[in-house]
Amino acid sequence: MARRPLLASLFGSAAIILLTAAAPPPPPVFPTGQTTDTIQGQQIADPYRELENAADPKVKAWSDAQNARTRAYLDNLPGRAAISAKLTQMFKDRSAAFSGLEHRGNRTFAAYTDPALQQTMLVTLNGAADPATRKPLVDPNTMDPSGHTAIDWYVPSPDGSKVAVSISQNGSEDGTLHIYDAATGKEIEAPIDRVQYPTAGGSLAWTADGQGFWYTRFPDRKTSPESEWHFNQNAYLHRLGTAAATDKLVLSDKDGIPRTAEIFLSNAQGGQAALASVQWGDGGQWLHYVLSPDGKATKIAEYSDRVIGGAVIAKDGTVYGVSRKDAPMGKVVKLAAPYTGGFAKAQTIITPRTDAAIVDGGQSDAPLVLGEGNRLFVTRIAGGPNSVGIYDLSGKDLGALDVPPISSVSNIVALPGGDVLYDVNGYTEPPHYLRWNAASNKSAATAIKMTTSVSYADTDVKRIFATSKDGTKVPVTLVMKKGTQLNGQNPLLLYGYGGYGVNMTPGFSAARTRMLLDGGVIYALANIRGGGEYGETWHEQGMLTKKQNVFDDFTAAAEDLIKLGYTSHDKLALQGGSNGGLLMGAQITQHPGLAKAVVSQVGIYDMLRVELDPNGAFNITEFGTVKDPAQFKALYAYSPLHHVTKGTAYPAVLLMTGANDGRVNPFHSRKFAAALQAATSSKAPILLRTSESSGHGQGSSLNEVIAQQTDVTMFLFDQLGVDAVKAATAK
Repeated sequence: MARRPLLASLFGSAAIILLTAAAPPPPPVFPTGQTTDTIQGQQIADPYRELENAADPKVKAWSDAQNARTRAYLDNLPGRAAISAKLTQMFKDRSAAFSGLEHRGNRTFAAYTDPALQQTMLVTLNGAADPATRKPLVDPNTMDPSGHTAIDWYVPSPDGSKVAVSISQNGSEDGTLHIYDAATGKEIEAPIDRVQYPTAGGSLAWTADGQGFWYTRFPDRKTSPESEWHFNQNAYLHRLGTAAATDKLVLSDKDGIPRTAEIFLSNAQGGQAALASVQWGDGGQWLHYVLSPDGKATKIAEYSDRVIGGAVIAKDGTVYGVSRKDAPMGKVVKLAAPYTGGFAKAQTIITPRTDAAIVDGGQSDAPLVLGEGNRLFVTRIAGGPNSVGIYDLSGKDLGALDVPPISSVSNIVALPGGDVLYDVNGYTEPPHYLRWNAASNKSAATAIKMTTSVSYADTDVKRIFATSKDGTKVPVTLVMKKGTQLNGQNPLLLYGYGGYGVNMTPGFSAARTRMLLDGGVIYALANIRGGGEYGETWHEQGMLTKKQNVFDDFTAAAEDLIKLGYTSHDKLALQGGSNGGLLMGAQITQHPGLAKAVVSQVGIYDMLRVELDPNGAFNITEFGTVKDPAQFKALYAYSPLHHVTKGTAYPAVLLMTGANDGRVNPFHSRKFAAALQAATSSKAPILLRTSESSGHGQGSSLNEVIAQQTDVTMFLFDQLGVDAVKAATAK
């Protein structure tokens, strides 16, 4: 009670929030400070430095008041209840879906998402992957009915008798390792803490006998300083039945891996050795090691070899990788044991193509998959859509998997006998698995698919190319109703990312695209530089000191869509998250009149202090550091927080963040919101939404996902003049 007068004076506007309807009251004001930093000889003011401290009661009260203001605005918009109900129906009126299939022994393991439940569970199917044989194995919904416990990842043993699972809470991605018996679902080992964290992720590879595994682990919180808790990821070798404290350290700084190492372990074919691919931060620079059962690590690739993530090791120990050395579109190289000379002496078996790049395995894509029958499957990308080539192990071209136009492929699953299952996804067709028959070289549909009552029969998907500031052609995919008139009057949402070599590929989301279409909104996705859609050159032209190209590409996409009559400035909305949130921040500050509204989720906005956060240190290889004069100049030139200008008419903005985000510190959203609210001369709302039960997005409960999508949809509809009630009742 003693603090109440102080809080009332600082955040007095919160008291009238609940009395307000659609238009929000003035935002709660956070008092500015006098903090100034000297960086590269420049004096740089940081008036909202105090907002970095989430534990400060003043910050908590201000954040709560921001949430209350945002809720008062969004919850009172006409048609919200109808939109929420329709989105809930779209999420839940679909079949359960399988993803992430892994075949081991006589079992197929899969992630199973039931729309009636909050979280995805781990299930087993029979060897034929028949959905009718599904058996629950690890179910976070029974562990935690609140929906705040999630599976980060899982790895079955070679014979399929056991499975290792990382589990975390509240969207934190701070994972603990559990080992389960695949037949009974019973836990058979004491859990191992600290195997996964957002800074470097986590992974595991089983030994050939299934009685042990290599795994990643971060420093123990009890024996290491807090400053090191989220760095120095190492690899250990564990034998079942022994204490984790006695596990052998097999890969650490003594082996040349950096403090910001991201270790990816693999041994999909269950050979005697495992592969450790180590990325230096997030910038796409890799080392590779072969790990033997005695705990020895043999380095087989230096950074200079340019062998990217996603290399694979065969049962006989041969390693296949994608090299970008003198080959920005990617070439496939092969290195057999005993690895003499490493990848510098590897044999090139598949030369680069000019029309498509091999995907980057450092961002969850799988560039290479080894199948039985001496087959190698290579996934490529050309501006967004995927293709998959089939080769023998000498690199002979054997054709390609059947992939529909403007589609993506994820999760190629090697089956006994040489067949493969592969997951196909598109903008208007739900994800489904096809089975390629090795004998006939043909693909056929399977029962592993998601079905939905949502129809896209009235929808067109087309691609255009915008021209960026420097003349670069940027692909833009549009999803819109057939017969849409190009009269400049269509509401349009343009989405972008542009970083880390991440590929923006076709994907199905009825709750996003169908809902927009029912409101007469065109959905557009720009494949801008910074991604890997055209290989490493496309990525490199959008990183470090060339980051401005990313923003210019996105701006060009928006402006060309306006010139071509798809929309207008008053009907245009922009959306992005994480690195895409940085993109949104740059659009807001560099081109405040470009769009009517902007949705920016878990974004990065203070580019001068991002590297001081644990995950920000991992981002240095992608963004750069203020310690380097040229990189500081580039960072300062586009840092959104530092280009908020008093008296500018900023568009309507919805900033969204999660309190448990270990990838992007929520303070970025707090500081940027405060700065925009204090500076804008327009009456457009600038809103901050903070979720206390989520993080960067991974592991969020279904209820939280629906709540966020409802808020985004209502904000966009309100700002773009869409009749929400009409959209909610559209057939």
